[in-house]
Amino acid sequence: MTLARHASPPTPRRMAQAHAAERTHSAIQNARATRTVAGHAADADDCGQLLAMLGLDASDGKRE
Repeated sequence: MTLARHASPPTPRRMAQAHAAERTHSAIQNARATRTVAGHAADADDCGQLLAMLGLDASDGKRE
């Protein structure tokens, strides 16, 4: 996808905001995925193995 001719290039501030928004979105997705895996795992060992396969950490699913 190309930028429209009238679109201005992204500024460092806009890029930083976009990166921050992506980190937040990714953290939310990881937390949901971790809780979903934990809810469907047969036991703690199964949960740990599944999370490792997905590159997730059990602490990702903790609610703050």
